[in-house]
Amino acid sequence: MTRTASHDLPGTIPPRAGVGLKPQHYQEILETCPQVGFFEVHAENYMGAGGPPHRYLEAIRAEYPLSLHGVGLSIGADRPLDRDHLDRLAALVARYQPDLFSEHLAWSSHDAGFFNDLLPVPYTNETLNRICDHIDQVQSVLGRQMLLENPSTYLAFSESTWEEVDFIAEIARRSGCGLLLDVNNVHVSAANQNWFPRDYIARYPLSQVRELHLAGFAPEMDEAGQPLLIDSHDRPVDHDVWDLYAYTLSLTGPLPTLIEWDADVPTWPTLLAEARRADAVMDATCNEGVEHAVAL
Repeated sequence: MTRTASHDLPGTIPPRAGVGLKPQHYQEILETCPQVGFFEVHAENYMGAGGPPHRYLEAIRAEYPLSLHGVGLSIGADRPLDRDHLDRLAALVARYQPDLFSEHLAWSSHDAGFFNDLLPVPYTNETLNRICDHIDQVQSVLGRQMLLENPSTYLAFSESTWEEVDFIAEIARRSGCGLLLDVNNVHVSAANQNWFPRDYIARYPLSQVRELHLAGFAPEMDEAGQPLLIDSHDRPVDHDVWDLYAYTLSLTGPLPTLIEWDADVPTWPTLLAEARRADAVMDATCNEGVEHAVAL
């Protein structure tokens, strides 16, 4: 059944680069008031009632747009959503009034267990119906639109009957959710499964995309000695991902873009420099063309 979305549209995050907010950088951010488009935090890190994380987040939220990025709803799980978790998320949304909220096309829970990973789902009608029901529940509880992020994948399920792009487009159509397009995930998945990332981007439902993500990946080798890219978020954005980002912007126009760096977190100036580069690529692509942007 197709649902009519009555949820709020995304907020006022500008089409500029933002960064993931890390505790290591709280004090420096408040002291220097850097020019960044927005900050994004993992919702689960702020589900406690108080303490220093909330004190710092409240101060930074007072000065900057905020995006919440969930990692624990387990949207794709073959079980009901955890209502306690969803209620805590709703309380956090009510407290900070973020401009955007996003979650992953993944699952991380089964029976009574919770896995510290974002695991892929098969693209079947059964999974599609379940995910749409879960998204509808989330949007109803939060009273706003959520964004769904495309996954990074390493293998394809043999039982899948949908291509990933069509599957995500149908979720957005049925549920009324928006989309978060992770450009690094596209590059990682394309390299691991031997398909063309620009073809994926060109077929993606770009009119539903409200935010982009960029991150670094770790190049490794599989058991057969073939290249394997790991979505590690522990290093600068790769040149090929910058190239794909410029191509994406040439189709979408400027969009809020997050630099994700979640492991081996660098100094604040290093992270800020990545955001500055994203802004430069966005400006160059949207004003001067992809070729000039890639050269930056």
